[in-house]
Amino acid sequence: MFFLGIIFVALPSLHAQVGELRQNFALGFNGGVNLNSVSFSPSVKQKNLMGITGGVTARYISERYFKMICGAQIEVNFSQHGWNEYYKDYPSLEYTRTMNYVEIPFLAHLAFGKERGMQFFIHAGPQIGFFLSDKYTIGGDWEELSNTNIVTEQHDKSVDNKFDYGIAGGAGVELRTKAGNFILEGRYYYALSDFYASAKKDYFARSAHGVITAKITYLFDLTK
Repeated sequence: MFFLGIIFVALPSLHAQVGELRQNFALGFNGGVNLNSVSFSPSVKQKNLMGITGGVTARYISERYFKMICGAQIEVNFSQHGWNEYYKDYPSLEYTRTMNYVEIPFLAHLAFGKERGMQFFIHAGPQIGFFLSDKYTIGGDWEELSNTNIVTEQHDKSVDNKFDYGIAGGAGVELRTKAGNFILEGRYYYALSDFYASAKKDYFARSAHGVITAKITYLFDLTK
């Protein structure tokens, strides 16, 4: 990913002879919803937990190379992750954990379409996050699971690793107008880090976020 970043930053100079240079810097805000789950090992049965996400977005378009518009985008977002446990044979049991993060994705922006009008784009790049706080809700008689193999170790366990990192990627459409740029995007985040300690002596070997995000963004051009 580091080398991909170097290649991407170098694109304007590599293609300066054949590409059309741009100096388009845009700033704005974004908001949307997350569908969250956690990859646990040992596994924990879940259904998606909904959370919110939102923050500020900055984007720089450096070049149009043939039909592809090349740029980079960075965001600073407040984002809710976590999980919602669900056991088909024990429908009265309830446990959800909502985890709040500040997240910063660093994304390559590649778009296809008209300079003024509709564009299709893809995003990809690394993302880091910083854990802020969490809360949980619990209900039902969990003691009835004492003779089962259902995992409950995570219920009373606090977050060990407050720094989160992984890979984000997505696609969407953008409508570029004189009044600003209106963007609809779907994105997926795959965490490479674990928020619980995962050494051999620890209970969980894996505890990583997986997040599906649907969001809208509004950007206004500062330079064109």
